[in-house]
Amino acid sequence: MPTIVLKIDVDTYRGTLEGVPNLVRILKQHQANATFLFSLGKDHTGWALRRAFRPGFFKKVSRTSVLEHYGPKTLMYGVFLPAPDIGKECVEEMRATKRAGFECGIHCWDHVVWQDNVRRRGESWTQKQMQAAYERFNDIFGAPPKTYGAAGWQMNPYAFAQLDQFGIQYSSDSRAMLKADGSLANPAAGPYRLSDGEHIYDCVQLPTTLPTLDELLGVEINDTLITESNIAATILTLTAEPRNHVFTMHAELEGQKLAPILVELLHGWSEQGYQCISMGQYFANIRDQKLPTYPITWAELPGRSGELLALDAK
Repeated sequence: MPTIVLKIDVDTYRGTLEGVPNLVRILKQHQANATFLFSLGKDHTGWALRRAFRPGFFKKVSRTSVLEHYGPKTLMYGVFLPAPDIGKECVEEMRATKRAGFECGIHCWDHVVWQDNVRRRGESWTQKQMQAAYERFNDIFGAPPKTYGAAGWQMNPYAFAQLDQFGIQYSSDSRAMLKADGSLANPAAGPYRLSDGEHIYDCVQLPTTLPTLDELLGVEINDTLITESNIAATILTLTAEPRNHVFTMHAELEGQKLAPILVELLHGWSEQGYQCISMGQYFANIRDQKLPTYPITWAELPGRSGELLALDAK
């Protein structure tokens, strides 16, 4: 049976407080599994306004209604309002997710700080950020994390080395390359190991292979504007041919206003014969396979501004 790995990035305080419980309820209703990746430090979403000078930023913001999905209060955290400490104020929501039977892992310590800085930072800074998240996760759940998924698909070689030091066996930090219509540029893209040219990292990468909702909304594909009314059908077209996929969701989107789209997708994937599973289940299925090794590569993807860690499987 082909599988859809549901990976949920939880970026904000509001997403943890409201979006996560909504997603737990929806997934349980549809007997779907998933992995929740939590931001564990302060919510400095307001600092993201500094990205206004990046190419493509305003275009993406206008397409995806950032204010509508995140709310004005979230966009002021760290600027006009104090940044709430997610890992302190949302402990019960996180623990309830684990009690409900869902795998939980680390997304980051501080989402905006990590996404905007990690590529140009050194070993000490990287280790400090990751160690803080690791210790907070252990405090909340009483056990070390088994998995990880980088904020904004941003990493550096020190971060990959730290995953190995933590003993994390599988992570989802990268993206498979996509064509303009959202389909895979390389249909063989799947789990792999990363190399920096001298060293092959132990941690297995489970790359996201489908476009996210915020990458598709407001985009024209084959002369059709992608809206909330047809986006689920668009993604289901991409999964019509059976194969394993990793789909990244956001607690702030599918866990709130875009929840009806998730429900439509879950129905559609069930009809297509897919089983929705966690990252841990996926890793258990492929852990004994001989996996390819690819270099650390950066690339731009349709619908998203800036470079992301990309699977260079040519």
